[in-house]
Amino acid sequence: MPRLQHLPPSVGSLGREVAELSALAGLNLDPWQVWTMEQACAVKEQTFYNEFTDEWQRMWAAFEVGLVVSRQNGKGSILEARELAGLYLFGERLIIHSAHQFDTSKEAFARILMLIEQTPDLEAEVKRVSRSHGEEGIELKSGQRLRFRTRTKGGGRGFTGDCLILDEAMYLDSSQVGALMPTLSARPNPQLWYTGSAGDKESTQLGRVRSRALKHNDHRLFYAEWSIDACTDFCLSTCTDHDDPTAVSSFARANPGLGIRISVEHVQSEQRSMDPDTFAQERLGVGDWPVDGDQWAVIGEDSWKARTDEASFILDGKDDLLLLAVDTSPNRAFSSIGACGKNPDDLLHVEITGYEQYDHRPGTQWVVPRLKELWASLRPAAVVIDKVGQAGAFIGELEEAGIKVLSPTTYEYAQACGEFYSGIVPRKGETPRIVHIGQTPLTNAVAGADKRDLADKWAWDKKNSSSDISPLVSVTLAAWGYRKLLHERPAAAAPWVVRR
Repeated sequence: MPRLQHLPPSVGSLGREVAELSALAGLNLDPWQVWTMEQACAVKEQTFYNEFTDEWQRMWAAFEVGLVVSRQNGKGSILEARELAGLYLFGERLIIHSAHQFDTSKEAFARILMLIEQTPDLEAEVKRVSRSHGEEGIELKSGQRLRFRTRTKGGGRGFTGDCLILDEAMYLDSSQVGALMPTLSARPNPQLWYTGSAGDKESTQLGRVRSRALKHNDHRLFYAEWSIDACTDFCLSTCTDHDDPTAVSSFARANPGLGIRISVEHVQSEQRSMDPDTFAQERLGVGDWPVDGDQWAVIGEDSWKARTDEASFILDGKDDLLLLAVDTSPNRAFSSIGACGKNPDDLLHVEITGYEQYDHRPGTQWVVPRLKELWASLRPAAVVIDKVGQAGAFIGELEEAGIKVLSPTTYEYAQACGEFYSGIVPRKGETPRIVHIGQTPLTNAVAGADKRDLADKWAWDKKNSSSDISPLVSVTLAAWGYRKLLHERPAAAAPWVVRR
């Protein structure tokens, strides 16, 4: 069974009939493939009149079908079974099979043609076969057609299809979907299939489908994904909450064809030959997926909101340390000043400075004058600035004004990002140590933030995040500066007494 699945409500299924037809053509589906077909071909109460079968038929429960499974598990056989059923069972007028590359599309055409030609009852219904380059397809005597296309920006325009299959969907882009999807709009019972393996940040269309499935709020979507729940950058080496990528049980979880058409020994050979990230993506189904709307990709919304305490405040600087930090976006469009200090509950409190107006403002010219004001009024211990970022340009002027500036090394900055994350989303057995007051600029920055690899650690990714994250970077730096100075602060001396 898939690790992730979303099933639409239904009243029955034609999946068993599909499996029986496939067996007639010599294509015997595995149990996992039969289950998939039962869910994809589930039907709902509503009916429509089919002109080819001259019957009233139930409509599909799922308008969209999303399947994500690693290569060589048998995904192609599922598509072949669906296409045979569309021609010989469902009475679909036009089925379009679209692939990313011509060779893939051509191979899919050759495989289903072989199934039809080796089955006399099916071949007897064929009117013509087109083998011309770019025009591959099969037409039945009834006028039904199966066309094979290589995806282009305009490929598919002018067709009116009942079933659109987008294989290798991890390579889909919006222009291609825009060209093909309207082909379904005029048909009474259309269905759209997305099939592929684990995606990456460029897999925007398949990523949107996956995101909708994870939210479980789309009643016209069937989605199934065979993958493992792998450790993240935030897991310890002793983590037991996620799947071990070296275990045979993980191989099986991500590969329903294991033991049928893929051997354990071959998977182990792949693991020895590939780097861990490639193996995880290609064989274990671990995608570096884009997030729908690029929201909450690193720190989850629930985790962030759970750390909100609107009554929290930073203790006066005379009683404890107060750190400020500033960050500027790469294009210098926005800058932000963040603060960190201890609150009355002995937790780290982070916020964007400012009262009537948050210190998250356009441009850079306001930053140094504002920092001088805050330095005089709040008496912070230091201002933290990442000197390799755009805000590094402020350091000289601030130091000339007598303001103490701290700058982390690259390694320390990566540590700062990890410590901030664990302060919001603690590891198992640990307690969250950071609170905030729910300021909109900071919340928006956390929601839109992404991360990038940095040596053997990670850091906030200013370039690829979906919004300006300078508020998040500034409070991350402020929290790092607080910890650094706290550890460097000399311990209070024991009171001197005379013993008599």
